[in-house]
Amino acid sequence: MKYSAILASAICILAAAPMAQAQTEPKYNPPKTSWGAPDIGGMFSTASLTSMTRPAGASGLIVSNEEAAKLFNRNIYTRVAKEEAEDQQAVTTGKEKLALLTDANPDRAYNRYWMDPGADLGKINGQYRSSWIVEPANGQIPYLKAQTSRPNNIGDDEEQYADRASDNPEDRGNTERCVHFGSAGPVLRNGMYNNTLQIVQTPDHVMILGEMVHEVRVIKINGQHGPAAIPQWSGDSVGHFEGNTLVVETVNVEPRQGSLISLKGKVTERFTRANEHQVLYQYTVEDPTLYSQTWKGEMPLNVTNDKLYEYACLEGNYSMFNLLSGARAFEREGRKNGARKAIFAGVADTE
Repeated sequence: MKYSAILASAICILAAAPMAQAQTEPKYNPPKTSWGAPDIGGMFSTASLTSMTRPAGASGLIVSNEEAAKLFNRNIYTRVAKEEAEDQQAVTTGKEKLALLTDANPDRAYNRYWMDPGADLGKINGQYRSSWIVEPANGQIPYLKAQTSRPNNIGDDEEQYADRASDNPEDRGNTERCVHFGSAGPVLRNGMYNNTLQIVQTPDHVMILGEMVHEVRVIKINGQHGPAAIPQWSGDSVGHFEGNTLVVETVNVEPRQGSLISLKGKVTERFTRANEHQVLYQYTVEDPTLYSQTWKGEMPLNVTNDKLYEYACLEGNYSMFNLLSGARAFEREGRKNGARKAIFAGVADTE
Protein backbone atom coordinates (compact mmCIF):
# COMPACT_ATOMS: atom_id res chain seq x y z
CA MET A 1 0.00 0.00 0.00
CA LYS A 2 1.13 3.55 -0.68
CA TYR A 3 1.08 4.73 2.96
CA SER A 4 2.56 1.50 4.28
CA ALA A 5 5.36 1.81 1.74
CA ILE A 6 6.03 5.40 2.78
CA LEU A 7 6.23 4.45 6.44
CA ALA A 8 8.34 1.36 5.78
CA SER A 9 10.76 3.36 3.63
CA ALA A 10 11.09 6.00 6.33
CA ILE A 11 11.81 3.37 8.99
CA CYS A 12 14.42 1.74 6.77
CA ILE A 13 16.08 5.08 6.20
CA LEU A 14 16.22 5.69 9.95
CA ALA A 15 17.71 2.29 10.62
CA ALA A 16 20.14 1.96 7.76
CA ALA A 17 20.79 5.19 5.88
CA PRO A 18 20.20 8.30 8.00
CA MET A 19 20.17 11.79 6.56
CA ALA A 20 23.62 12.90 5.53
CA GLN A 21 25.25 14.40 8.56
CA ALA A 22 26.25 18.02 8.80
CA GLN A 23 29.76 17.63 10.08
CA THR A 24 32.10 20.58 10.22
CA GLU A 25 35.47 19.32 9.04
CA PRO A 26 38.27 21.61 10.22
CA LYS A 27 40.56 20.61 7.34
CA TYR A 28 37.90 21.00 4.66
CA ASN A 29 38.87 23.70 2.20
CA PRO A 30 35.67 24.90 0.49
CA PRO A 31 35.74 25.89 -3.17
CA LYS A 32 36.00 29.58 -3.95
CA THR A 33 33.97 31.77 -6.24
CA SER A 34 35.63 33.46 -9.21
CA TRP A 35 36.11 36.56 -7.02
CA GLY A 36 37.71 34.58 -4.20
CA ALA A 37 34.92 34.24 -1.64
CA PRO A 38 34.06 30.87 -0.05
CA ASP A 39 31.38 29.26 -2.21
CA ILE A 40 28.27 28.55 -0.14
CA GLY A 41 25.87 28.68 -3.09
CA GLY A 42 23.62 25.93 -4.36
CA MET A 43 20.36 24.10 -3.79
CA PHE A 44 19.76 22.90 -0.25
CA SER A 45 17.15 21.08 1.78
CA THR A 46 16.26 21.59 5.44
CA ALA A 47 13.89 18.59 5.50
CA SER A 48 14.16 16.69 8.78
CA LEU A 49 11.99 15.23 11.51
CA THR A 50 14.05 17.24 13.98
CA SER A 51 12.35 20.55 14.72
CA MET A 52 13.50 23.83 16.19
CA THR A 53 12.25 23.05 19.69
CA ARG A 54 12.82 19.85 21.63
CA PRO A 55 9.93 17.38 21.97
CA ALA A 56 8.72 16.35 25.41
CA GLY A 57 10.53 13.35 26.81
CA ALA A 58 13.80 13.79 24.93
CA SER A 59 16.77 13.27 27.24
CA GLY A 60 18.81 16.13 25.83
CA LEU A 61 20.19 17.81 22.72
CA ILE A 62 22.22 14.82 21.52
CA VAL A 63 20.45 11.46 21.59
CA SER A 64 21.52 7.87 20.98
CA ASN A 65 20.45 5.81 18.01
CA GLU A 66 17.99 3.99 20.26
CA GLU A 67 16.41 7.20 21.55
CA ALA A 68 16.36 8.64 18.03
CA ALA A 69 14.33 5.62 16.91
CA LYS A 70 11.85 6.24 19.74
CA LEU A 71 11.56 9.92 18.82
CA PHE A 72 11.06 8.89 15.21
CA ASN A 73 8.17 6.61 16.13
CA ARG A 74 6.61 9.29 18.33
CA ASN A 75 6.90 11.99 15.69
CA ILE A 76 3.57 13.28 14.42
CA TYR A 77 4.43 12.69 10.76
CA THR A 78 5.38 9.08 11.45
CA ARG A 79 2.20 8.51 13.43
CA VAL A 80 0.01 10.05 10.74
CA ALA A 81 1.59 7.81 8.10
CA LYS A 82 1.02 4.76 10.31
CA GLU A 83 -2.62 5.59 11.04
CA GLU A 84 -3.38 6.37 7.41
CA ALA A 85 -1.78 3.08 6.38
CA GLU A 86 -3.98 1.24 8.88
CA ASP A 87 -7.07 2.99 7.54
CA GLN A 88 -6.13 2.18 3.97
CA GLN A 89 -5.53 -1.44 4.91
CA ALA A 90 -8.98 -1.60 6.50
CA VAL A 91 -10.57 -0.29 3.32
CA THR A 92 -8.80 -2.69 0.97
CA THR A 93 -9.49 -5.75 3.11
CA GLY A 94 -13.19 -4.99 3.39
CA LYS A 95 -13.07 -4.21 7.07
CA GLU A 96 -14.89 -1.28 8.62
CA LYS A 97 -13.51 2.02 7.33
CA LEU A 98 -12.02 4.10 10.12
CA ALA A 99 -12.87 7.76 10.61
CA LEU A 100 -9.47 9.05 9.62
CA LEU A 101 -9.89 8.91 5.85
CA THR A 102 -13.57 9.77 5.56
CA ASP A 103 -14.44 12.83 3.52
CA ALA A 104 -16.58 14.05 6.40
CA ASN A 105 -13.60 14.27 8.77
CA PRO A 106 -13.24 18.04 9.38
CA ASP A 107 -9.81 17.59 10.99
CA ARG A 108 -8.28 15.80 8.04
CA ALA A 109 -6.56 18.72 6.26
CA TYR A 110 -3.63 17.31 4.26
CA ASN A 111 -3.06 13.59 4.24
CA ARG A 112 0.46 12.25 4.62
CA TYR A 113 0.91 11.75 0.88
CA TRP A 114 1.26 15.52 0.43
CA MET A 115 3.68 16.04 3.31
CA ASP A 116 7.41 16.09 2.72
CA PRO A 117 9.00 16.79 6.11
CA GLY A 118 11.95 14.42 5.79
CA ALA A 119 12.40 10.77 6.71
CA ASP A 120 14.84 10.96 9.62
CA LEU A 121 15.98 13.04 12.56
CA GLY A 122 18.83 15.41 11.79
CA LYS A 123 22.48 14.81 12.56
CA ILE A 124 25.29 17.25 13.27
CA ASN A 125 28.85 15.97 13.63
CA GLY A 126 27.51 12.45 13.23
CA GLN A 127 25.18 12.71 16.24
CA TYR A 128 21.39 12.75 16.29
CA ARG A 129 19.85 16.02 17.43
CA SER A 130 16.52 16.22 19.22
CA SER A 131 16.18 19.94 18.43
CA TRP A 132 17.93 22.68 16.50
CA ILE A 133 17.99 24.93 19.56
CA VAL A 134 21.25 24.40 21.44
CA GLU A 135 20.84 27.18 24.00
CA PRO A 136 19.03 27.31 26.42
CA ALA A 137 19.76 23.76 27.45
CA ASN A 138 16.09 22.74 27.55
CA GLY A 139 15.78 23.27 23.79
CA GLN A 140 12.85 25.68 24.09
CA ILE A 141 12.37 29.26 22.91
CA PRO A 142 12.73 31.37 26.08
CA TYR A 143 9.69 33.62 25.72
CA LEU A 144 9.21 36.19 28.46
CA LYS A 145 6.73 34.87 31.00
CA ALA A 146 4.99 38.23 31.07
CA GLN A 147 4.39 38.12 27.35
CA THR A 148 0.79 37.23 26.63
CA SER A 149 0.81 37.55 22.84
CA ARG A 150 3.40 36.74 20.22
CA PRO A 151 4.04 38.54 16.95
CA ASN A 152 1.90 37.35 14.07
CA ASN A 153 2.86 33.84 12.94
CA ILE A 154 5.41 33.13 15.69
CA GLY A 155 4.43 29.68 16.82
CA ASP A 156 1.25 29.77 14.74
CA ASP A 157 -1.14 27.01 15.71
CA GLU A 158 -4.82 26.27 15.34
CA GLU A 159 -5.77 27.84 18.67
CA GLN A 160 -4.20 31.14 17.61
CA TYR A 161 -6.09 31.01 14.33
CA ALA A 162 -9.30 30.23 16.19
CA ASP A 163 -8.90 33.42 18.22
CA ARG A 164 -8.59 35.58 15.12
CA ALA A 165 -11.50 37.41 13.60
CA SER A 166 -12.94 36.31 10.26
CA ASP A 167 -14.63 39.48 9.05
CA ASN A 168 -12.08 40.18 6.31
CA PRO A 169 -9.12 38.36 4.72
CA GLU A 170 -6.80 40.77 6.51
CA ASP A 171 -7.98 39.38 9.85
CA ARG A 172 -6.29 36.07 9.13
CA GLY A 173 -2.59 35.31 9.63
CA ASN A 174 0.09 36.00 7.02
CA THR A 175 0.76 32.31 6.46
CA GLU A 176 -2.93 31.48 6.17
CA ARG A 177 -3.26 34.19 3.51
CA CYS A 178 0.00 33.13 1.83
CA VAL A 179 1.42 36.62 2.28
CA HIS A 180 4.64 35.70 4.05
CA PHE A 181 6.00 32.51 5.62
CA GLY A 182 9.53 33.61 6.50
CA SER A 183 10.96 30.76 4.42
CA ALA A 184 14.08 32.82 3.63
CA GLY A 185 14.54 33.73 7.31
CA PRO A 186 15.49 34.98 9.68
CA VAL A 187 15.65 32.31 11.16
CA LEU A 188 15.76 29.49 8.56
CA ARG A 189 13.47 26.65 9.61
CA ASN A 190 12.07 23.34 8.38
CA GLY A 191 8.45 22.31 8.18
CA MET A 192 5.76 20.06 6.76
CA TYR A 193 6.86 20.57 3.15
CA ASN A 194 8.64 22.96 0.78
CA ASN A 195 11.95 22.67 2.62
CA THR A 196 14.11 23.49 -0.40
CA LEU A 197 16.04 26.74 -0.67
CA GLN A 198 18.54 28.24 -3.06
CA ILE A 199 21.58 30.37 -2.21
CA VAL A 200 23.08 32.54 -4.96
CA GLN A 201 26.24 34.64 -4.55
CA THR A 202 27.59 37.71 -6.32
CA PRO A 203 30.57 39.83 -5.25
CA ASP A 204 28.25 42.30 -3.48
CA HIS A 205 25.25 40.24 -2.42
CA VAL A 206 24.04 36.83 -1.29
CA MET A 207 20.45 35.88 -2.13
CA ILE A 208 18.40 33.25 -0.26
CA LEU A 209 15.30 32.03 -2.09
CA GLY A 210 12.85 29.96 -0.05
CA GLU A 211 10.63 27.43 -1.79
CA MET A 212 7.61 28.38 0.32
CA VAL A 213 5.89 31.28 -1.46
CA HIS A 214 9.16 31.95 -3.33
CA GLU A 215 10.32 34.44 -0.71
CA VAL A 216 13.63 36.20 -1.32
CA ARG A 217 16.10 37.70 1.13
CA VAL A 218 18.98 39.77 -0.22
CA ILE A 219 22.07 40.13 1.99
CA LYS A 220 24.44 43.04 1.32
CA ILE A 221 28.07 41.97 1.58
CA ASN A 222 30.18 44.49 3.50
CA GLY A 223 27.23 46.86 3.33
CA GLN A 224 25.42 49.07 5.81
CA HIS A 225 21.97 48.75 7.33
CA GLY A 226 19.30 50.92 5.76
CA PRO A 227 17.12 53.50 7.54
CA ALA A 228 15.50 52.16 10.70
CA ALA A 229 12.29 53.92 9.69
CA ILE A 230 11.79 51.43 6.84
CA PRO A 231 11.19 47.88 8.13
CA GLN A 232 11.63 45.19 5.51
CA TRP A 233 10.10 41.79 4.81
CA SER A 234 12.80 39.26 5.79
CA GLY A 235 14.62 42.11 7.52
CA ASP A 236 17.60 44.30 6.74
CA SER A 237 20.53 41.89 6.33
CA VAL A 238 24.22 42.73 5.95
CA GLY A 239 27.01 40.19 5.83
CA HIS A 240 30.73 39.68 5.75
CA PHE A 241 33.09 36.71 5.58
CA GLU A 242 35.12 35.56 8.55
CA GLY A 243 37.46 33.01 7.04
CA ASN A 244 35.22 30.43 5.36
CA THR A 245 32.09 31.54 7.21
CA LEU A 246 29.50 34.04 6.00
CA VAL A 247 28.29 36.05 9.01
CA VAL A 248 24.94 37.81 8.55
CA GLU A 249 23.35 40.37 10.88
CA THR A 250 19.64 41.05 10.40
CA VAL A 251 17.59 43.79 12.06
CA ASN A 252 14.47 45.85 11.37
CA VAL A 253 12.16 43.03 10.32
CA GLU A 254 8.70 44.08 9.15
CA PRO A 255 6.54 43.56 12.30
CA ARG A 256 3.72 41.92 10.31
CA GLN A 257 6.10 39.19 9.14
CA GLY A 258 5.92 37.27 12.37
CA SER A 259 9.67 36.82 12.55
CA LEU A 260 11.46 35.52 15.62
CA ILE A 261 12.52 39.09 16.44
CA SER A 262 10.73 42.37 16.93
CA LEU A 263 11.86 45.76 15.69
CA LYS A 264 14.17 45.85 18.71
CA GLY A 265 15.77 42.49 17.98
CA LYS A 266 18.72 41.15 16.05
CA VAL A 267 19.55 37.77 14.48
CA THR A 268 23.14 36.81 13.72
CA GLU A 269 23.56 33.88 11.32
CA ARG A 270 26.65 31.93 10.30
CA PHE A 271 26.88 29.87 7.09
CA THR A 272 29.90 27.54 6.91
CA ARG A 273 30.53 25.02 4.13
CA ALA A 274 31.13 21.95 6.29
CA ASN A 275 31.89 19.63 3.37
CA GLU A 276 30.81 19.18 -0.23
CA HIS A 277 27.39 17.93 0.90
CA GLN A 278 26.38 20.42 3.60
CA VAL A 279 26.45 23.95 4.87
CA LEU A 280 26.30 24.23 8.65
CA TYR A 281 23.82 26.97 9.55
CA GLN A 282 24.05 28.56 13.01
CA TYR A 283 22.07 31.43 14.50
CA THR A 284 21.87 33.65 17.59
CA VAL A 285 18.63 35.46 18.45
CA GLU A 286 18.77 38.57 20.63
CA ASP A 287 15.59 40.39 21.60
CA PRO A 288 14.95 41.41 25.23
CA THR A 289 11.44 42.55 24.32
CA LEU A 290 10.44 38.97 23.45
CA TYR A 291 12.83 36.67 25.30
CA SER A 292 14.26 36.22 28.77
CA GLN A 293 17.69 35.46 27.31
CA THR A 294 19.67 35.22 24.09
CA TRP A 295 19.10 31.86 22.42
CA LYS A 296 21.00 29.89 19.80
CA GLY A 297 20.54 27.09 17.31
CA GLU A 298 22.21 25.22 14.47
CA MET A 299 20.87 23.17 11.58
CA PRO A 300 22.36 21.42 8.53
CA LEU A 301 21.56 22.66 5.03
CA ASN A 302 21.94 19.57 2.88
CA VAL A 303 22.85 19.77 -0.79
CA THR A 304 19.99 18.48 -2.94
CA ASN A 305 19.34 17.81 -6.59
CA ASP A 306 15.77 19.02 -6.19
CA LYS A 307 14.67 22.07 -8.15
CA LEU A 308 12.41 24.94 -7.18
CA TYR A 309 9.10 24.56 -8.97
CA GLU A 310 6.34 27.10 -9.39
CA TYR A 311 4.66 27.68 -6.05
CA ALA A 312 0.91 28.19 -5.71
CA CYS A 313 -0.90 28.82 -2.46
CA LEU A 314 -4.35 30.40 -2.31
CA GLU A 315 -4.28 31.64 -5.89
CA GLY A 316 -7.08 30.15 -7.95
CA ASN A 317 -8.90 28.30 -5.19
CA TYR A 318 -11.75 29.00 -2.81
CA SER A 319 -10.11 28.59 0.59
CA MET A 320 -10.38 32.15 1.85
CA PHE A 321 -13.90 32.63 0.43
CA ASN A 322 -15.00 29.41 2.10
CA LEU A 323 -13.39 30.35 5.41
CA LEU A 324 -15.11 33.74 5.56
CA SER A 325 -18.45 32.42 4.37
CA GLY A 326 -18.18 29.64 6.94
CA ALA A 327 -17.67 32.26 9.64
CA ARG A 328 -20.88 33.99 8.53
CA ALA A 329 -22.72 30.68 8.74
CA PHE A 330 -21.40 30.13 12.27
CA GLU A 331 -22.57 33.60 13.25
CA ARG A 332 -26.06 32.86 11.99
CA GLU A 333 -26.08 29.72 14.10
CA GLY A 334 -24.73 31.52 17.16
CA ARG A 335 -21.49 29.50 17.14
CA LYS A 336 -17.88 30.64 17.51
CA ASN A 337 -15.73 30.33 14.42
CA GLY A 338 -12.59 28.41 15.16
CA ALA A 339 -10.25 25.69 14.01
CA ARG A 340 -9.79 22.38 15.77
CA LYS A 341 -6.61 21.64 17.68
CA ALA A 342 -5.45 18.80 15.41
CA ILE A 343 -4.65 19.56 11.79
CA PHE A 344 -3.20 16.17 10.85
CA ALA A 345 -6.40 14.22 10.28
CA GLY A 346 -7.31 14.23 13.95
CA VAL A 347 -3.88 13.21 15.25
CA ALA A 348 -2.78 15.67 17.92
CA ASP A 349 0.89 16.61 18.22
CA THR A 350 1.20 15.12 21.69
CA GLU A 351 2.35 11.82 23.12
